[in-house]
Amino acid sequence: MKPVTWGILGAADIAIKKVIPAMRRTDGCRVVAIASRDQRKADDAAASLGIPRAYGSYEALIDDPDIEAIYNPLPNHLHVPWSIRAANAGKHVLCEKPIALTADEARDLIAVRDRTGVQIAEAFMVRTHPQWLAARELVSSGRIGDLRLVSGHFSYYRRDPDDIRSRAEFGGGALMDIGCYPIMISRWMFGAEPERVVADVEQDPDLGVDRLISAILHFAAGQATFSCAGQLVPFQRMHIFGTRGRIEIEIPFNPPYDRSNRIMIDDGRELAGAAAEVVQFPAVDQFGLQAERFSDAVRGTATVAVPLEDSVANMAVIDALRRSAETRQWEIPKLYV
Repeated sequence: MKPVTWGILGAADIAIKKVIPAMRRTDGCRVVAIASRDQRKADDAAASLGIPRAYGSYEALIDDPDIEAIYNPLPNHLHVPWSIRAANAGKHVLCEKPIALTADEARDLIAVRDRTGVQIAEAFMVRTHPQWLAARELVSSGRIGDLRLVSGHFSYYRRDPDDIRSRAEFGGGALMDIGCYPIMISRWMFGAEPERVVADVEQDPDLGVDRLISAILHFAAGQATFSCAGQLVPFQRMHIFGTRGRIEIEIPFNPPYDRSNRIMIDDGRELAGAAAEVVQFPAVDQFGLQAERFSDAVRGTATVAVPLEDSVANMAVIDALRRSAETRQWEIPKLYV
């Protein structure tokens, strides 16, 4: 298959440090250009990463006729407008999570996708990692019985007023940045949408963004609970509980690409999971797998890992959790697409 030619919309850390290096290690992707609003920044990034072209504006990159697909890692509030501009120019778009600021914004992308015929997808790289594909298959096959609970935590510590994640007007806060992951995983594992959700949210008194969230998602078949934080000790873990067993994902969201990863499958015969089966997965780069999957979708040999309909539903849960934080009540996600 001919490699898909990619342009990178912005010089965000995730692009420079993770996504572009991963793309360059694949057979299906060829990064040919990067853009920044600062020409020198674009030049420096291109030189350090061996990218042939550097543009001093996003518009110039989008107008490049040699580029087939755009990776959009811009700040959250720029995801939808620049993804739409790229799609209108005939470019396929892989956009960082969260794909929008609201579910309604995400719905706008569906209309653009359907009108232009390009691929547009949200970059939840975990949906391509073998450990999560295995966990999904274990749940679907009934290995742990009937699924009743998905529970997890994701946190890091960063309190910097200059960081875009600390700016409410840019779509900052822990719920948008990392809470989107356990929400997506819970919906994926249950294969359904929550009927109602509730959240307790603590705001940073100075920055005005959420820094600690605890939430419950009620599904017809069970529940999902999670906490996430932007000002706590770094930690992550996910547990999937069924009537006959549980699955523990040791490093669920950013497993290292240079060593093996593992999940534990426990039937509860011994305390503290002493009898758990440990399943090892060879080292893989989930950012590379994500890019390959999207490139395959562009070539028509696969589908995107996270379709926009899924993204709209995920954003609808986030919207409902925000409402719950204000009303202090259960809220129903507006799941219409």
